[in-house]
Amino acid sequence: MFIVENYTLAVFLCIITMLCWGSWANAQKMTSKDWSFPLFYWDYSIGVVLLSLIFGLTLGSSGIEGRNFIDDMFQGNSTSFLSAFLGGVVFNIANLLIVAAISIAGMAVAFPIGIGIALVLGVTINYMATPIGDPILLFAGVFIVVVAIIIDALAYNRLTSNNYKSSSKGIVISIIGGILMGFFYRFVAYSMSADFKNPEEGFFTPYTAVFIFSLGIFLSNFLWNTYFMYKPIQGEKVSYLDYFTKGTTNLHLIGIFGGVIWCIGMSLSMIASEKAGYAISYGLGQGATMVAAAWGVFVWKEFKGSPKGTDRLIYMMFLFFIVGLSLIIFSRY
Repeated sequence: MFIVENYTLAVFLCIITMLCWGSWANAQKMTSKDWSFPLFYWDYSIGVVLLSLIFGLTLGSSGIEGRNFIDDMFQGNSTSFLSAFLGGVVFNIANLLIVAAISIAGMAVAFPIGIGIALVLGVTINYMATPIGDPILLFAGVFIVVVAIIIDALAYNRLTSNNYKSSSKGIVISIIGGILMGFFYRFVAYSMSADFKNPEEGFFTPYTAVFIFSLGIFLSNFLWNTYFMYKPIQGEKVSYLDYFTKGTTNLHLIGIFGGVIWCIGMSLSMIASEKAGYAISYGLGQGATMVAAAWGVFVWKEFKGSPKGTDRLIYMMFLFFIVGLSLIIFSRY
């Protein structure tokens, strides 16, 4: 199977992860306004499963090092299966809760709370499990990235007309979503062998772990996403019949493409984790907020006509992101 041999390549893959995690949501922007997020999310989850399977049967089954994808899956013990699967279940509800919180309280409130908590908690938990890298540089970088996320939220706050109510409900949902998002990566990491070339018996290689994780996302959709379909936070409720009767081939392909993009990022993050360490891999991946902001600024023109002074906030945000992510990278050198 394909295995990363050095830290420099691992960082490169983590940067691709950041690009993927910050870009997948553009697929949802490309759908029609009548195609609600819960319907889009079904295709997204299918895309995640498909990409993880393709990677497993190709990159995870080539070469002489490591363990073949199919063999690896059948030798895994119940603990590894449960841990990777639970990672998908936890990620799924966390992702949906953060989207719901944004619908209630707005980007400027829900996003920094949810993603900020996820970043700090995720890096801390994964560093405690596998302490790789200089903790001072690593957590200084995390702190600066959190500041950048807050600046990003301030810029969005200036952009909106404040139609959202910063209700306690939205804040509570943001906090819960952020905590869950901070834990999902550790569940997947726990199912994996520390040595990819000579994997331990009962534990998975990253390709199998991500595939089981993707099944956790898809199957838990029947619980989590079904709830949001029939009890929407925003907009009208939708049904399974709507998915099959209102969805065009183009709409379904766009959603699947979004899931493929996200899963490329997840797969590369896990493949890079042996050399980079789980904390650094996760921390760099959460730099996706900068990528998403770049899409909003340069492609979707979300800040066009924004109040005076917003540009200064945007420049500061990018600067803080670059400095923070650089510290995270250099914490391993």
